[in-house]
Formats: sequence, structure tokens, C-alpha cells
Amino acid sequence: MTVKLNDKALRHARKLVKDGAVVRDERDHWSEHALAARKDTAWREEHGWDEYADWHLGIDTEANEQTKARYEFPFGDYKKVHRCAVISIESRAAQYDHDEIAKAAKELLELIDAE
Repeated sequence: MTVKLNDKALRHARKLVKDGAVVRDERDHWSEHALAARKDTAWREEHGWDEYADWHLGIDTEANEQTKARYEFPFGDYKKVHRCAVISIESRAAQYDHDEIAKAAKELLELIDAE
């Protein structure tokens, strides 16, 4: 498994934050705010894989492009960036030695907190 930073998704997240499309929630809220698998799948089926990719900071370059296994570290609910998701990404990415993704999440969190 080779997980790399999805630069396009990072640009998308930064733009959303700058546009005010952010939920400033607390650290442990992501488990409650993340879409249920069924709703996540329905959104992806409606919007396609390219838009789905735009909401994930990590891409497993060894996984098939048309599978959920390819996309990791979701940062929002397909409408807004969630602060709690970004905190979770920073922690999990660091835990699994995805340093570039952890660094990007930290910078995104700083942007959220500065706005």
C-alpha cells in the first residue's frame, strides 16, 4: 500500500475553508459527523469518482481508481470541511507514517483556526 497526498483535494479543502465552508467542531465529533457508508456510497454514485477523490487527502496509488480502497483520509461531509476530520487525519496519518499527509492536515487545521 502506497498512500500519497492528494494535492487536488488539499487545494479543494483550502478553497472551502477560505470560502467559509467549514464546520468548527471538536476533536471527537468526526465519528458522529462522518456520513454512514450507505449515504457515502449514494453520494459517490451521484457525483462520480473524481469528485469523491476531491474529498480525500490520501490516495492509495496501488488500489484501483474506481474503488473506495483507493481514497483515504476524508476531510468533510461533501458540503463542508470538518475541523474534527482534519484533526483525525493529522493523528492517523502520523500514526501510520504518512508524514506528508499529516503535515498537510496540520497546515489545513491552522488555516481553519485562523479564519
